[in-house]
Amino acid sequence: MAEESCIFCRIAEKKASASIVYEDNVAMAFLDIHPLNEGHTLVIPKRHYAFIYEVPEEEVAHLYKLVKKVALAVKKSVKPGGITIAQQNERAAGQDIFHVHVHVIPRYEGQKLPRFEEVQEVGRARLDEVAKKLKQHI
Repeated sequence: MAEESCIFCRIAEKKASASIVYEDNVAMAFLDIHPLNEGHTLVIPKRHYAFIYEVPEEEVAHLYKLVKKVALAVKKSVKPGGITIAQQNERAAGQDIFHVHVHVIPRYEGQKLPRFEEVQEVGRARLDEVAKKLKQHI
């Protein structure tokens, strides 16, 4: 069930825009509007769950299969030195949007990442270009 106040639920229902890389009936992957690096993708279940503890095991398995596909697509399309996969639960862990989401972040040798709140928003046209590159590898 969707929550009207949740941005990720609105994206899943196509009531808010996103640069979508992949979707099926269970999950969706789209580019982070505040990317830590080009290709930074979020993978979400389409159903609303605030925390990983709430997600049925079959959906978690499906979600992480998609995380792997996205990680491979990011690796092939933007050619990072590595990939960070991160998923936070609850405010103390750094969660700021309370809909389960997994970050797939391309990383480069020696790079120090800023905190999420310090990252600038990227325009939709640029995000759509990057999403098109990623889609070619999924």
